[in-house]
Amino acid sequence: QVQLVESGGGLVQPGGSLRLSCTVPGTTFTSGAMIWSRQAPGKQREMVATMTDSGSTDYAGAVKGRFTISRDNAKRTVYLQMKTVRPEDTAVYYCKWVRAPELIYWGQGTQVTVSS
Repeated sequence: QVQLVESGGGLVQPGGSLRLSCTVPGTTFTSGAMIWSRQAPGKQREMVATMTDSGSTDYAGAVKGRFTISRDNAKRTVYLQMKTVRPEDTAVYYCKWVRAPELIYWGQGTQVTVSS
């Protein structure tokens, strides 16, 4: 079982920036898609950003133009750069690695709170 390790969450003011990191320990992850999702209190988990192993990206409409997903295969890490954050971005953010249809790994989640 692979447990992804997320970091970088915290409290940020509206309009500010934050960068989340997700590291895959002990194995390479050049294959498969990396996905950032989030879950706000009382709401369902939703996809935020996706990056395939070929580098293609996709974003939820609510974050397009503000968030950027990237990956560093040498560091086994995927990032979510968040800019111009809004109070509605407040959520627990989760990293997911879809290595194969039958091999899906999650991180433990990191809290992001946008508030003045």
